[in-house]
Amino acid sequence: MRDVASQAGVSVGTVSNVLNRPDIVAASTRNRVLAAINDLGFVPNDAARQLRRGRGRTLGLVVLDVANPFFTDVAKGVEDATGAAGMAVIFCNSDGDPAKESRYLDLLEEQRVQGVLITPVDDANERLVRLRERGVLVILLDRRSTRPDVCSVAVDDRLGGELAIRHLAEAGHRRIAFVGGPWRLEQVRDRYHGGLHALREAGLTEEHLRRFETPSPTVAAGRDAASRILGLPRSARATAVFCANDLLALGVLQELTRQQVRVPEDIALVGYDDIDFAAAAAVPLSSVRQPRQRLGQTAALLMLDESNNPDGHRHQQVIFEPELVVRESSQFTRTPN
Repeated sequence: MRDVASQAGVSVGTVSNVLNRPDIVAASTRNRVLAAINDLGFVPNDAARQLRRGRGRTLGLVVLDVANPFFTDVAKGVEDATGAAGMAVIFCNSDGDPAKESRYLDLLEEQRVQGVLITPVDDANERLVRLRERGVLVILLDRRSTRPDVCSVAVDDRLGGELAIRHLAEAGHRRIAFVGGPWRLEQVRDRYHGGLHALREAGLTEEHLRRFETPSPTVAAGRDAASRILGLPRSARATAVFCANDLLALGVLQELTRQQVRVPEDIALVGYDDIDFAAAAAVPLSSVRQPRQRLGQTAALLMLDESNNPDGHRHQQVIFEPELVVRESSQFTRTPN
């Protein structure tokens, strides 16, 4: 700033005014300072200015798995909303690891972000409580808040599980496999329990839905689960599979195809999320659709409102309803046996 002031023939204070309060500087002086800035290639230290004012113009987004296209779409919604507000997003991938998540939260606090949008690894995370106590806004994303003073944006995953299992039960399936995990994830548990509810409504029992837990919600884990399902005697083998997300379903589809099992004639298949790859799969995949970009956009808008209007902000727990998209992978009616 001293170099700019010297070249423009003004004080450092005038340069500061041009950068922060240009309306109070005479046009001729302002233009002279801007020309000096351009000639010298001067870049204002926005981080330092924001530190003096308090919080920066950034927020943190912490997701479970950056390789999952679901979270890519959520991030797009977040970026659309924050970009329009002149803010930047620091994108963090916890990999479902509590220790890695904690390190990222430390980093984001050090960066003095305005807020954190997070899909937490564990339901009860005291680290998030401490962040709020220190003035960092926290919005739960793809997870319901149990606290009235914390905003959250989620999808009714129990309803999503109901939709998937009701569809399969109505198609005549009585031996259904649920593939999902890890079990600590609330979304996985809710989708399974929603499926159980649909079975009971159909006059069936928990025995008709066999759970195959996976260590992660990935394509590789889906392939392994399918191998376990196919390893059962044919009389006990599932005739339909409901997966907790589309990556698992795509892995199941790969293994079924490799072992020459027909989908949906031998085994029907339903996923969850309706990522773009679902419709483009070798056998187009039925899936429970979530409004992925709207999830991210809504969470970001809640954070911006709480930041800009702390006295008038009303905490909300927003719940979107999913919908079932039926494609070829489950379009086959069986005779119940």
